Amino acid sequence: MCSGKTINAQGYCDRHADQAGAWKKSSSRKQDRGGRPWRRKRQRILQRDKGLCQPCLERGFFTPAVEVDHFVNIASGGTDSDDNLQAICGPCHKAKTQGEARRGRGDDA
Repeated sequence: MCSGKTINAQGYCDRHADQAGAWKKSSSRKQDRGGRPWRRKRQRILQRDKGLCQPCLERGFFTPAVEVDHFVNIASGGTDSDDNLQAICGPCHKAKTQGEARRGRGDDA
C-alpha cells in the first residue's frame, strides 16, 4: 500500500496515477455480479430454497433468507453455478464469511 498523499480527483498519488485504471478494473470484478443476470439467478436460488436460510434449516430453524451465498467462495475457486449457491440469512452469512477470512489468514480454530 502506498502512503503517498494526493489531491488528485481519482485518489491516487502522482507516482501511481497511471495504475488507477487497472486497479479500479480489478476491484470491480465482484460488482459484475450485481447486474440483471445475477439478480435473476439470485431470485431463482431464493425460490429454489423456498426463501429459507439453508444453514439454519440444517439445524432445524426456519429463518428467512436475505442473501445468496457461495458454498465455495469465488476466491477459493468456486463458481456462480446453481449447485454452488445457497439462500442464507444475514447472521449465518456474516459468520461464514468471518470463518473463511480466519482460514484465509491461517487462524484455524
